[in-house]
Amino acid sequence: MTRRRDADVAIRCTDLSIARATRGSHDIRVVDGVTFTLPHAATLAIMGPTGAGKSSLAAVLAGSEEFGLAVVGGTAEVEGIAVRRPGRAHRLHTYLAGYLSQTAGKRLPARLTVSEVIGEPITSRDRRANSRALAVRVATLLDELMLPLGAAAKYPYELSAGMRQRVAFARALVLEPRLFVADEPFANMDIEVRRAARDAILRRRDATGMSAVVVTNEPDVVRDLSAEVLVLRAGHTIAYGHSTDDLLWTPSGEADRRLVSS
Repeated sequence: MTRRRDADVAIRCTDLSIARATRGSHDIRVVDGVTFTLPHAATLAIMGPTGAGKSSLAAVLAGSEEFGLAVVGGTAEVEGIAVRRPGRAHRLHTYLAGYLSQTAGKRLPARLTVSEVIGEPITSRDRRANSRALAVRVATLLDELMLPLGAAAKYPYELSAGMRQRVAFARALVLEPRLFVADEPFANMDIEVRRAARDAILRRRDATGMSAVVVTNEPDVVRDLSAEVLVLRAGHTIAYGHSTDDLLWTPSGEADRRLVSS
């Protein structure tokens, strides 16, 4: 599949609203009127309390077809591809955006080996993929994320929670995405492994111009990634700026400063 780099920015959101279907008579609007622009080779950290809409926003930006989640207002483009009714461009969207959901480490395919899990985004698109080249790519990712090469032949259930998280991390990077969307990417990782995972993001940002959207409430992660910050509450933007020390707050958001304080 041919890569495309026509867009002048990685993400452009304008008054984006997202709703989640419920069993009741009304859908719930989980993101309401969010606007921001993310340049290429930049990182955005999405912060906020539980239920703020962080994960829903990340899923839509990644092109995840999460059941019951839909764009109901405004616009958003990821690498020039509209997230609302993308049609045939949806396949390209998910090729350009690597996605690490909050539960990715817990939901790895049980019947695939680690090597097959990491390589699946490639083999599902091209059954004739060069097996030797793919094996080298998988081995490189395992090493980069401090996983033993012997893990390639194991099954996810044989690994610890932290190791499964790293496998999911590698899977999200295997296509060398233009945009990396990660929901709590460093969960279950110790300090040394977190540093390796962080460096994997920074290395791609500097070498290939990869952009990133990271859902986190950890100020240290924001500083390490030199991220822009978008703070949500009940689906609304209550603060935006560079790092947690330079945020412009809405009047209603002042009480939430503690969410991003170090």
